[in-house]
Amino acid sequence: MSQAAAPPNDEALDAVFAAIAVWVMKYRYALGLRDAPMRCRPQDVEKLARDLGVPRQELASLASSSGPQSAALLQKLLLALGVEPGRLSHGNPLIMRDLLRLCIACVHRRRCEIDLADASSAQNVRDYCPYAFKLDALIKGN
Repeated sequence: MSQAAAPPNDEALDAVFAAIAVWVMKYRYALGLRDAPMRCRPQDVEKLARDLGVPRQELASLASSSGPQSAALLQKLLLALGVEPGRLSHGNPLIMRDLLRLCIACVHRRRCEIDLADASSAQNVRDYCPYAFKLDALIKGN
């Protein structure tokens, strides 16, 4: 007799899909296809934006952003703040995905890079990061 496997939980699936999405993003970025989603038919772009839960204009911004560098920047910032990115991705994939989306669209990326380079992120991030309150909540929950 064979036993049926238990269905995976939503958090596990979200973590797997998030990892696949990052890989696809890196691949497209390497091929120079940064804004590929915006080259789709308008109705497909609308459906994609609706599925992701973002306005069409934000999707355009995300599609043309700095790509995989934003994911690396977020991971470095989380580590500087004492939050383990891998643990966060597996434990709270939706929060990690939301933070990544916000980080990709952030206009203070250069300031963040400078602070990470001179190890002053923990002291300065609240001065310019519009999502510092989310980061503070993660630190308190860590």
